[in-house]
Amino acid sequence: MQKIKCIIVEDEPLAVRLLSDYIQQVPYLELCGTFKEALSAGSYLQKERTDLIFLDIHLPRLKGLSFLRTLQNPPAVIVTTAYHQYAVEGFELSVVDYLLKPFSLERFIAAVNKVSKLIQSYQSSDKAESQKDTSLFLTIDRKKVRIDYDRILYIESRREYVKVFTLNGEYTSKISTTELESLLPKPRFIRVHRSFIVSIDKIDTYTKGEVEVNGKTIPIGKGYKNEILLNKL
Repeated sequence: MQKIKCIIVEDEPLAVRLLSDYIQQVPYLELCGTFKEALSAGSYLQKERTDLIFLDIHLPRLKGLSFLRTLQNPPAVIVTTAYHQYAVEGFELSVVDYLLKPFSLERFIAAVNKVSKLIQSYQSSDKAESQKDTSLFLTIDRKKVRIDYDRILYIESRREYVKVFTLNGEYTSKISTTELESLLPKPRFIRVHRSFIVSIDKIDTYTKGEVEVNGKTIPIGKGYKNEILLNKL
């Protein structure tokens, strides 16, 4: 697991020492800096990647929650304070947790576990979105098979089936051409015929009536010529 980079924004030395000690006891936390006031912490955040802030509310010059409002894309925040009356305001600013001083190591770990789960959920979402942008799954022989977009040459309709021709080989799946077309990223693929979809960057040559992909001549249907011109093949 990648370590969670955190900073402490706190002007009480005893509180800084306690937080530092707790952080050292959690293997997946990495303390990257401590700040007595918010403005210097803000300068640090502009330069360094930070996953988590332990933020006191009563700070000199700029209060903790006021500071939080100035951040455009704040990292996860755990508020640490002796004042419970700011809890509602803190959660309205999407803080992950609110620790009332004095708090135990057990309570501290419960709070940082929330941050860990939140970061993992973001990473899982990013990974899923990244995979979605680079590939799709098709049912082939009762199995879900990943097919990378950049390996696809062209797709041919075979009535209720489609045949996907790739750099790795051919795949046959029971899916309509229209349904498959809706799954493909339009900037990368174009329908040239009611029976054919081609990968734009795999086209070797083309004329008004046909395109050639990897040695295969594919006709351009009359109803698709305008779309091809718009894509400036």
